[in-house]
Amino acid sequence: MATKPDNGLAKVLARMEAVKLAAKEAAMQQLIKGANDVATIQRQLVPVDEGDLRDSITVTLPGQSTPPHAVTGGQRVAAENQVLVTAGNSDVRYPHHVEHGTAKMEASPYFHVAYRLKERGIRRTVASTFGRVARKIWNQK
Repeated sequence: MATKPDNGLAKVLARMEAVKLAAKEAAMQQLIKGANDVATIQRQLVPVDEGDLRDSITVTLPGQSTPPHAVTGGQRVAAENQVLVTAGNSDVRYPHHVEHGTAKMEASPYFHVAYRLKERGIRRTVASTFGRVARKIWNQK
């Protein structure tokens, strides 16, 4: 029994997979850069020049675990396509009090302000990088 030619289907599928992997990697690098930019701004906006709160702001890469007692909901593992920026750890358990204030202390927002400042640009950069790299890989001969 003769086998049917696949009319290049295998080549197209292989190329599509290469496009997906390259574009995903490039977009992830931009996402990591954006998260580091957000963390840098947060460190600049913290209402103190030095200290444990400023030093507790961390960027968690995919597959890694956030510090225990981090502001974003405690310890969790970042998903495959996720980068997390958190404040707080086992020693610094008060970042939300600084961000939102308490009955005895006025709020000094720093965390969400930095995120909102950079979010739109990061989304745009990640999306354009994904598209640009996908087109480049697809159009290679």
